[in-house]
Amino acid sequence: MQDERGVGRLMASEHTGENDDLGGVSAQAYVQTLMPILAAVTTQIDGPIQRAADLMTESLRANGVIQAFGSGHSEALAMEIAGRAGGLIATNRIALRDLVLLGGEPRELLRSAELERDPQYSRKLYELSAARAGDLFVIASNSGVNGSIVELASVVKEKGHPLIAITSLQHTGGMESRHPSGKKLIDFADVVLDNHAPYGDSVLDLPGGAGKVCAVSSITAALIAQMLVAEVLRRMTDAGETPPVYLSANIPGGDEHNHALEAQYAGRIRRTA
Repeated sequence: MQDERGVGRLMASEHTGENDDLGGVSAQAYVQTLMPILAAVTTQIDGPIQRAADLMTESLRANGVIQAFGSGHSEALAMEIAGRAGGLIATNRIALRDLVLLGGEPRELLRSAELERDPQYSRKLYELSAARAGDLFVIASNSGVNGSIVELASVVKEKGHPLIAITSLQHTGGMESRHPSGKKLIDFADVVLDNHAPYGDSVLDLPGGAGKVCAVSSITAALIAQMLVAEVLRRMTDAGETPPVYLSANIPGGDEHNHALEAQYAGRIRRTA
């Protein structure tokens, strides 16, 4: 096992997404490769993280809701922001399945592997979010080029909402847009946060050049989400405000605390499965 000084050296080094010197595919190789990537993500604390937290705090103080969306594995980011113990009450998770659960679309729609690439349903997704003036959107996509993501970002800006994008700058920079406009998620964002995932997301090389494995974007996006929450709460507590935050539903009194605060946003936040 690597000692703490070795981990520190890895965190300080420049990450490349390669594991040539780390012993192939293993748990240790993954952790050692991940550490400098996490360190790179944290270099945004004094820049875009602060700008994003300013926008989020401004929205919450204006009785806004943080609307979070990600398709595919990027939905993990939305789950990290909306309805999470220790997180903000005024948050709503948008998901492609809302089209069926809330929007009356046939359930067969969700069987399509191409749904996240299809822009035609994004306006309906926006309408189902019940967004109001003052709401802010956080949209996550590792590639930032799929049709549903880009179209929703377009609608969000058309409606005048602030937009924070979480993406891999390396990956999106190496892709053509799949949206008819030719634009990408980053083209609509007020603030772009780089999850520092490499092109293709995975970081470890299989033997014999058989491909890369073990993705990182879900982990780095979760780190970004929690840094944002921490900075928003710092601003509110420094101003003497009592921020409305979730307690764990799995501790005594948690449900009562949470439901009382959720009632203030009735019809604006959903906690569906």
